[in-house]
Amino acid sequence: MNHDPPIRREWRKSTRSGSNPSCVEVSHLSDSVAVRDSKSPYSGNISFTQQAFEAFLRFIKDE
Repeated sequence: MNHDPPIRREWRKSTRSGSNPSCVEVSHLSDSVAVRDSKSPYSGNISFTQQAFEAFLRFIKDE
């Protein structure tokens, strides 16, 4: 987990989350995807390769 101060990036949350404050936000970087807790954006984030994140999305969409 990355605990560095947040870098200025554009974060977004799923449109399916609506007004629910309990969700995660993602930020697409040049070679990875960062994920953080929307309730605690300064507590760190975790990064995945683009390939790993795409595989994760395929998996959850199939469920």
